[in-house]
Amino acid sequence: MAEDWQSGGFGLYIHWPFCQAKCPYCDFNSHVSRKIDQSRWLRAYLAEIDRVGKLTKGRVLNSVFFGGGTPSLMDPDIVASIIEKIYSTWSTANRLEITLEANPGSVEAGRFLAYQQGGVSRISMGIQALNDRDLQRLGRIHSVAEAKAAFDIARSTFERVSFDLIYARQDQTLSDWQAELREALSMAIDHLSLYQLTIETGTAFGDRYAKGKLRGLPHDDLAADMYQATGEICAQAGLEGYEVSNYAKPGSESIHNKIYWRYGDYAGIGPGAHARLTLGGQRYAIECWRNPDKWLDAVDQGSGENVQNPIALPDQADEMMMMGLRLNDGVDLNRWKKLSGRTLNSGTLTHLQDIGMIHQSGNHLFATQDGRMVLNTLLAQILVE
Repeated sequence: MAEDWQSGGFGLYIHWPFCQAKCPYCDFNSHVSRKIDQSRWLRAYLAEIDRVGKLTKGRVLNSVFFGGGTPSLMDPDIVASIIEKIYSTWSTANRLEITLEANPGSVEAGRFLAYQQGGVSRISMGIQALNDRDLQRLGRIHSVAEAKAAFDIARSTFERVSFDLIYARQDQTLSDWQAELREALSMAIDHLSLYQLTIETGTAFGDRYAKGKLRGLPHDDLAADMYQATGEICAQAGLEGYEVSNYAKPGSESIHNKIYWRYGDYAGIGPGAHARLTLGGQRYAIECWRNPDKWLDAVDQGSGENVQNPIALPDQADEMMMMGLRLNDGVDLNRWKKLSGRTLNSGTLTHLQDIGMIHQSGNHLFATQDGRMVLNTLLAQILVE
């Protein structure tokens, strides 16, 4: 009998924790370090791949994602060695997607051909803004000119290239964002990740905001208008909003991220990496040690994992719903019922459909564009018993 994770696939996430500088909005597990023993890091990654490979023997791997941090600061030979180890550890999909996140600086762009030759098939670039003033405000260390030059190199090197932009920035107007998005779409792009700026506790922006020093952020109505305009402009350019923050031409969607949203299994390797793995019929929530030195030492002792908690079936169902409603593919209610052991409240679903938050087609449940804008509130109503 097929296990539930097989509905979503199997992916591998590899976390490189180092950056040249820490962006003020970033709450990821990233660190600035002047000296990195990349050979030791390679040994640790290979050891963890070997360990996880034994746990997941017989699976077909659908995707690999090098995230961070700034993975484009990794030596290309190390990336190539990791990819070689991956191919010798798992059977892989016919067209294994291997994504590497990159910043658009000249150093990283100079490595693109070597990454491609080492097996990377897709680049995801953190451009974030297309004007220099806002790049400086966001703490980015590249200019718009550097970003565009790096994008051109990536586009000529890789078959698939995506880049990220952040909107709802300080003092940004709706017309500013519309013009910037159209400029991005003119760059022969087939995938965009478009995120609203969020102020996270524990970041430099979070500290400034708490002190009343982060001014010019758009009000909620303007941010909602920006989100609405994002979907409309991308659709006009042939990029479908296949997930809340991701837009792609047909066939260019991120395979790796869809594994998350379809609630498949994914292994996580590296400091602070998370995983959802089904082992012996039980799905686990797994976390690795966050501190890079602690993670390296733990790997030397046999495993970089810090937490491995079993997930009860009803909690799996809720996680699957929370992830699946982000996708335009929606949620298979038969799958949800099998995990949860119950059915959703028909009165609640009828009400939410009447007010335009959801729609149903057969056994699939979908969030509408309006529903996606208030997804957390929508989920709270759907999942109430």
